[in-house]
Amino acid sequence: MNFQDNKAIYLQIADRIGDDILRGSLQADGKIPSVRELAAQVEVNANTVARTYDHLQHNGIIYTKRGLGYFVSPEARDIIVKQRRQLLMQGEMDYFMSQLRAVGITPDELRELYSEFLKK
Repeated sequence: MNFQDNKAIYLQIADRIGDDILRGSLQADGKIPSVRELAAQVEVNANTVARTYDHLQHNGIIYTKRGLGYFVSPEARDIIVKQRRQLLMQGEMDYFMSQLRAVGITPDELRELYSEFLKK
């Protein structure tokens, strides 16, 4: 996995797990890789993955079954969507909208671009 410098690695791993949940490749109540398995997959220290899992568990996205491992919570998808919408609206949307205005993209053009994007 390629990591960016502008965000903690454990949060980038959490985002990747969130992406997998949103795409449906990780299902509610489905088992996720063990700390060691995921650490080997993404080539990081197991402590980093443990921190990721602690973060996800604290946010209600995953839960643990003693002796069995970690699982995706039934509410995970809704939690992730809510968090990402909040993040988008808090900052990224203002920048995006100001860029649209700066380059003169009209609401009709944006609607068409978005419709085309959804068709892909």
